[in-house]
Amino acid sequence: MKGICVLGATGSIGVSTLDVVARHTDLYQVIALTANNNIDTLYDQCLQHRPEYAVVVDEGKARAFDDRLKYSGLSDIKVLSGVKALEQVATLASVDSVMAAIVGAAGLLPSLAAAKAGKTVLLANKEALVMSGAIFMQAVVDSGAHLLPIDSEHNAIFQCMPSGYQTGLQAKEARRILLTASGGPFRNMSIDQMINVTPAQAVAHPNWDMGKKISVDSATMMNKGLEMIEACLLFNMRPEQIQVVIHPQSVIHSMVDYIDGTVLAQMGNPDMRIPIAHSLAWPERFDSGAKPLNIFDVKRMDFEEPNLDRFPCLRLAYKAMNLGGIMPTVLNAANEIAVEAFLNEQVRFTDIPVIIERCMDATATKQADTLDFILEVDQQARLLSNQIIAELKN
Repeated sequence: MKGICVLGATGSIGVSTLDVVARHTDLYQVIALTANNNIDTLYDQCLQHRPEYAVVVDEGKARAFDDRLKYSGLSDIKVLSGVKALEQVATLASVDSVMAAIVGAAGLLPSLAAAKAGKTVLLANKEALVMSGAIFMQAVVDSGAHLLPIDSEHNAIFQCMPSGYQTGLQAKEARRILLTASGGPFRNMSIDQMINVTPAQAVAHPNWDMGKKISVDSATMMNKGLEMIEACLLFNMRPEQIQVVIHPQSVIHSMVDYIDGTVLAQMGNPDMRIPIAHSLAWPERFDSGAKPLNIFDVKRMDFEEPNLDRFPCLRLAYKAMNLGGIMPTVLNAANEIAVEAFLNEQVRFTDIPVIIERCMDATATKQADTLDFILEVDQQARLLSNQIIAELKN
């Protein structure tokens, strides 16, 4: 039996993870579940999985949640609160694997703590790696942790790498990664039309069931930009070795191009339980619960290059990675603030890249050499982005 901690248990990745775990209760025991605001879903999960710990970040909600569990006869579940509690449960001795599924910068510290503790880190939080870069990867090396990517694209790349491959290494035979993207809901929309895009339109992804922030990132293709940065770090590649390919059917999840001309692709239905099950069972395989791919239903697969005029966020991600240092941290922070402002109808959809680029242009490139400095840069970029938003509103 392996113990698992699910950081972000009530989000789409957390829910899918627990669905897979429930199919393999002889192999996995749920040790800890964490949530931010969705305590109703967390309550149902506690009823089903009976974890040893439940973390509710807000202290007041945590007290109410504890009372609710006790009233239901679940007083044996220890309820913790606060950001530090996320790190505490991610590093418990009884935890073997940590699903890092907290969206955004909030997931960095507990994910990094799990890596430093030598856990098997199932990384669904791309922002943590984008922000901390080499620091995160070095923590994995130093502790002997296993880092397994959960994003469907990075998991596909991992599966297409040579036998026995470990993240962070350079596969000399692999010369290029073809990182697929659905293109989101606005792939064929004119740039002029995109000015009037609403939050409801932006979160309606054609293929995947995702949270609001990730759905907006997919619509701007910033999600693919962050994934490009993550791929550089996970697979020790340069930005020019990562080619983004729009593939609307989302059947091929990514490809690896080898020096002998071979291109290996991983295929499957767009169901996050597939990469989750792969990582939970690794280096073996077990049932994910996903529907098998019927290639005759697919019928055709299309591929095209992304239009960087339509999707400037992708261009900005390449710019940030080429500049290096703190710039990916600035990119990520500015994007989180801009997306939040768009979802709150404070700025237009097309303002998102404007805010990010202005924030990047106003920030000097420096080395990202300590975690404290990275966190300071993150906060400064958020303050600057909010100032830019205020200027746009005026």
